[in-house]
Amino acid sequence: MTGNKGPLIIIGGHEDKEGRRKILREIARTVGEGKLVIATVASHEPEGYFDTYKTAFADLGVTNLVELYVTERAESHREETLAPINDAAGIFFTGGDQLRISSQIGDTPIERLVREIHDRGGLIAGTSAGAAVMSEIMLVRGASGETHRIGDLNMAPGLGLVPDAIIDQHFAERGRIGRLLGAVAQNPRVVGIGIDEDTAIVVTGSTFKVIGAGAVYIVDGEHVTHSNISEAKPERTLSMHGVVLHVLSSGDEFDMDSRTPALSVPQVTEGEKA
Repeated sequence: MTGNKGPLIIIGGHEDKEGRRKILREIARTVGEGKLVIATVASHEPEGYFDTYKTAFADLGVTNLVELYVTERAESHREETLAPINDAAGIFFTGGDQLRISSQIGDTPIERLVREIHDRGGLIAGTSAGAAVMSEIMLVRGASGETHRIGDLNMAPGLGLVPDAIIDQHFAERGRIGRLLGAVAQNPRVVGIGIDEDTAIVVTGSTFKVIGAGAVYIVDGEHVTHSNISEAKPERTLSMHGVVLHVLSSGDEFDMDSRTPALSVPQVTEGEKA
């Protein structure tokens, strides 16, 4: 990844929309007075999504919002669909079904515009399904809350805005460590990134910083010494040795090129000093 591209804000879902709104506030700060496109493409029934975010952003200084939705893939090629996106400062993909995003806009003029905005320094953000689609390999389905069983995962190509990564969301809340381990076992060259709800990673260049209330889990399979993923029968429990796990909280950073975390530096006020 290069440092010339715009930031990515990738959210684990259920971000705060009524309280301090730390994550939405970061989106607002990044787009400034520019236009923010709320892409509700992931939802089969998008009614209400746009109004919810319009209300949440209202007093954060983001008043130029437009909605992007396509019912059928053919609409992704129409000029009236593309026109509102051309001068956007950022695009925010909401939740729903990540496969709907990739199947409806993948390899269309909409996807090319998303990449153009990113390349010229604009913001691309996504929550829940909108987070999962950011990675090169996209988790589509897999059991939550249990140990991974071989053959249980469905994966597909994502938008690839974060190369060499697989991103999962609603992570601790839905017990998804097993399925992320399974995904990395199948693709050990990529880093698995699991993001809790109301938590986000802000990606700039090859590094990201964690913000929000929860944690971000990094599963690194680069130095795995054994895996039964290719030999075992379907439904067999996954066996994997030597996997590395990092758990990051707000303020921590991670370098995706070197696969190393950096400690957050607590901010100490005068009243807290000894």
